[in-house]
Amino acid sequence: MNELPPPPPPGIVIHYQAAASGCYIGSPSIVALPDGKLVASHDLFGPKTDKKDNVVLVYGSSDKGLTWQPLALVRHAFWSGLFVHRGVLYLMGTSGENGHVAIRRSDDGGRTWTQPVDQHTGLLTPDGLWHTAPMPVVVHRGRLWRAFEDMRGGQGWGVCFRAHMLSAPEDANLLEASNWTISEPLARDASWLGNTFGGWLEGNAVVTPAGDIVDILRVHQPAQPEKAAIVHIAADGKGASFDPATDFVDLPGGSKKFSIKPDPRGGGYWTLANWVPPHHVTNRPDTVRNTQALLHSTDLRHWTLRSVLFYHPDPQVHAWQYLDWQFDGDDLIVVA
Repeated sequence: MNELPPPPPPGIVIHYQAAASGCYIGSPSIVALPDGKLVASHDLFGPKTDKKDNVVLVYGSSDKGLTWQPLALVRHAFWSGLFVHRGVLYLMGTSGENGHVAIRRSDDGGRTWTQPVDQHTGLLTPDGLWHTAPMPVVVHRGRLWRAFEDMRGGQGWGVCFRAHMLSAPEDANLLEASNWTISEPLARDASWLGNTFGGWLEGNAVVTPAGDIVDILRVHQPAQPEKAAIVHIAADGKGASFDPATDFVDLPGGSKKFSIKPDPRGGGYWTLANWVPPHHVTNRPDTVRNTQALLHSTDLRHWTLRSVLFYHPDPQVHAWQYLDWQFDGDDLIVVA
């Protein structure tokens, strides 16, 4: 007897990549252009990808995401996210796996892109070993803010990540490296969280209710409740501080990638995260990604589960992960 094919996933498939190809879809990102068109992107990773020539694929939609068309293949790009600033589309991430911080600009809606070949054209760091994901870019007090991590904190995944915040004047040429300030590195301490702290990564630039800039990072630890870390960034973008006694906060799904955005109508903050339902609790919460939930906070320290958006009963081989999303009136535009 032939098995029935699996049901289609909810939503619209932008791109499908067979697992047998050895090239897997990662780092999805989505943004709305000023004219209402949508642009989405993702990179490729896996055993059959070319680590010396990482690529990001870009797609466009003119009908609110019902159909999608390929726009561009961007070479030497990885872990990159889309954002719009002053009506212009940008792609910001790294020049490759563990590469330089790099930013590109598109003046035609994502079809063609500038190439970051030096410090004047979007190569923002003189050296490699940088890490990120499609994370938020915020404008506050005349500057753009975007979190990154370097990988110089030690040997091994998690151990190596040091938190940074990058910022630039909002009216500056964003492709000019000298316009960007990089905060001092902040490394993890293995003794934090009762000697269970494995590392932090994929930080969010967020403006607090008090008007300060913080970097809220995913926390790797083998326990519940899951945590996030709030790193405080100085107003000049250079200093960074963290108090392990007060700056770890409970965040369901905080051991996986999440993106925090302020409610545009002034109602606190929202995030989509891989909450772990009680019947799926394990000592490896970072591996449980079969549920995506909508959470809300008024102060970035106390989070409330509002609804479950996606769920599959099998946590072993089913996942809703690495979501990126934007507000669209009363709706959310989400890519996974």
